[in-house]
Amino acid sequence: MPKRVDHEERRTQIAEALIQVAGRRGLHAVGMRDVAAEAGVSLRLVQYYFETKEKLLFYGLKHLTDRFTTRVSARLAAAGPDPGPRATVEALLLASLPTDDESRTFHLLYSSYAILSVTDKALAAQPFIDNPDAAENALTGLLQQAQETALADPAVDARTEAISLLATTATMGTSILVGQRTSESAIAVIHHHLNRIFTNNHTTPPT
Repeated sequence: MPKRVDHEERRTQIAEALIQVAGRRGLHAVGMRDVAAEAGVSLRLVQYYFETKEKLLFYGLKHLTDRFTTRVSARLAAAGPDPGPRATVEALLLASLPTDDESRTFHLLYSSYAILSVTDKALAAQPFIDNPDAAENALTGLLQQAQETALADPAVDARTEAISLLATTATMGTSILVGQRTSESAIAVIHHHLNRIFTNNHTTPPT
């Protein structure tokens, strides 16, 4: 009896190969043949599951997003059963900093995809972020929650601060990638901004 193929598992295998190759060479330099070799499968099989490179990139980056969500969940679990708004904000921001191999790949590929989509119409036609304002909305809600419970400065504008925190974290991440600063100094900058916003300046130790 022929072995039953788990198609989703096969797609995940190929997506993992894409992430590994792109993490080493850069997203722009990756071809479907490279991904096939990394996954240990034929080029024809990669083309069977993903007709074009753009579709492969789209699926691979969505898979990377799922892994990022898992990282955030792990940070929140480590913070305890009721982490509160500040610890939750820290988990969201610090998980995206390139402080280890996986988060480095995450930051590198997301940045690369955004840049490539500016000039590549095929990529731009299928944006990998289904809800581009999701992170901004989540942080805004957390900051408003902190204000309502007297944990954050009531005078700050939650939406503006959320945008600022996300922009700062993205910039700090790039500065780590290019060797401009260490992950410790980048984390210190983020904590500086959080200390300005939150009235209770207790911080969770970075991991």
